[in-house]
Amino acid sequence: MTHTTTPPAPPRRVRGIVLTGLAVLALAAAAFPMRRMLWMAAPRCMAGRWHGCYDTFNGLVLMTLVALPLSLLVVWLLARIRRPADGASPWRMSLAEVGMVHGTAPFLGMTLMPGAAPGTAPARVSLVPLRDLVTMGPLGITGNLLVFASLGFFAPMRFAALASVPRILALGAGCSALVEIAQYVFQLDRVSSVDDVLVNATGAVLAGLASRRWWRTGAQAPTDRLHPATAGRS
Repeated sequence: MTHTTTPPAPPRRVRGIVLTGLAVLALAAAAFPMRRMLWMAAPRCMAGRWHGCYDTFNGLVLMTLVALPLSLLVVWLLARIRRPADGASPWRMSLAEVGMVHGTAPFLGMTLMPGAAPGTAPARVSLVPLRDLVTMGPLGITGNLLVFASLGFFAPMRFAALASVPRILALGAGCSALVEIAQYVFQLDRVSSVDDVLVNATGAVLAGLASRRWWRTGAQAPTDRLHPATAGRS
């Protein structure tokens, strides 16, 4: 008789190292094309100047990358002091909480950045779907897809109530609508467009689908523990 043995599963530590390495490589690959723009904003950002750093796209991207080690440290501290609750992994919960903030706040700053004539230019609204989509271009579409991508990726991992595609879509659309309303109310010289809401919500859904493996597991864990109780009652 021949016995077939399956190879042992890799330890969690090895998987974590591999995933961390892949994340670092992906981040480096994304930052490499923007190295010149980031280098131009570096002197003013390092000097703590608001103008030229925090009020520019390049400066916000640079500070997001610089703050990444601090965010990872916060994840580590939260996971160390947190105890597992309801079967949820403290590392997953901590990563989701920090990831939502770190990945969403910079894009909110970019979308709420004033235009050339804030306060004086008339507010502009575009309510015709797909009319502004052509004028966005590939870079504009990509940027709008990333606005609430972190929220769509991490929110269902942290909150079981959001662990479904329609709810992620509603979350992305609602947050995007609030941003467009803020642009109009504060007269930031930005176009409040329904296409921005559509693209932002689509980005949140796509990111949520990318993390579906983890948030579906977290959402199903509490219901699995209820089966023995219901079986005992029957």
